[in-house]
Amino acid sequence: MANSPQAKKRARQAEKRRTHNASLRSMVRTYLKKVVTAIDSGDQQAANTAFVAAVPVLDRMADKGIVTKNKAARHKSRLNSKIKAMGVAA
Repeated sequence: MANSPQAKKRARQAEKRRTHNASLRSMVRTYLKKVVTAIDSGDQQAANTAFVAAVPVLDRMADKGIVTKNKAARHKSRLNSKIKAMGVAA
């Protein structure tokens, strides 16, 4: 446990940052889940709308370091591929 005032402050700051980052990660997962749900329902229009809303959120979190750039790019690529495949199948 932290003993010096300096270490106590750093522990407080780290906890505050951890909870903030956790809420941002949760928000990213929610946006991704909305896209996946729309894809599973088979509604390409809704899936595309959800995807367009999710992309800037993913990019912003990648810039902040909440998720890595590659993870954001991977999610965007896979979701976009699934949405485009819906159009081909229809």
